[in-house]
Amino acid sequence: NEAVWRILSFPIHERHPTVVHLAVHLENGQRVYFSTDNAHAQALSPSPTTLTAFFSLCRDDIFAKTLLYSELPTYYTWNAAAKKFQRRKQGKVVEGHSNLYSTNALGRLYTVHPNNAECFYLRLLLINKRGPTSFQELRTVNGHVCATYREACQELNLLENDAHWDTSLADASNTARPQQIRTLFAVILTTCFPSNPKELWEKYKDYMSEDILHRLRATNQNPDIQFTPNVYNEALVSIEDICLAITNKALVQLGMDAPERSANNLFDCELERETHFDINELSTFVQTNLPKLIPEQRIAYDRIMHAITSQNGGLYFIDAPGGQAKLFSFHLFWQPYDHEIILHWQSHLLEL
Repeated sequence: NEAVWRILSFPIHERHPTVVHLAVHLENGQRVYFSTDNAHAQALSPSPTTLTAFFSLCRDDIFAKTLLYSELPTYYTWNAAAKKFQRRKQGKVVEGHSNLYSTNALGRLYTVHPNNAECFYLRLLLINKRGPTSFQELRTVNGHVCATYREACQELNLLENDAHWDTSLADASNTARPQQIRTLFAVILTTCFPSNPKELWEKYKDYMSEDILHRLRATNQNPDIQFTPNVYNEALVSIEDICLAITNKALVQLGMDAPERSANNLFDCELERETHFDINELSTFVQTNLPKLIPEQRIAYDRIMHAITSQNGGLYFIDAPGGQAKLFSFHLFWQPYDHEIILHWQSHLLEL
């Protein structure tokens, strides 16, 4: 039985072929083991990993430059003491290389979850690109150094297209509310890992921002307002909030541009309203209705306009019983002065 075999030291299992685990990490992202005695030295010059040793080997060995990272253990052994790869000294002779031998050893790259986006795409490049000599060269495609590993994967057509997510967003755009479309887009970003999320955003950003534009038009009572960067920015802020709630990741970590989050109100409706006015229309309104003011209203109007033209400023409060045409008086203060509009508040408080 098994106990006897163990007592007599007979082999009870074997592993064939040999599997060599190969490190996968971002630049300067490898694990470093240190003690109090060698912490400084390890920080300045960390020990090579199988990945950094692979880059070094590709710089010095012409044959290694023809290999994929996973193919390396077939022809080379890892010297754990020296932290470098060495050519095998036994096995099957490689055709055309008298001093090179191969075995059936396998290389296995450590698995990386897509949530660890850049490392995931780095691993994808290592699986498909032969003989890289550095991290920078790994993300170089046709002489162009890509900003990210994800971009390099896109240039090499290693990523699936986003047809499924495009169809999903197209269907949602026909029936769902903008908030629901934003939620769907956030779920796609955080759990489905689209290859080109910016393209999806550009295609469907109007559908995701319709409610924001509608609110802006209602606030300003101007149906002619169109989509602006501020409208899209607020939609992106809403999407990012959902992404943070799902995976605690910002949009920039999911392949999107980061929205602007100012310390003040993200969507200054008052500013938008005050920058959309027709000077000629307001001037005509004042010229038409100014003669209609009663004497008491005209006194208040003249005093306030004098404070404006003399640039003295001031704080004015007009109080009267209901039905005394206070609102009519206030509308006259909306006349342009040096291409600016005076802002009145619902409290009937005028600050000049």
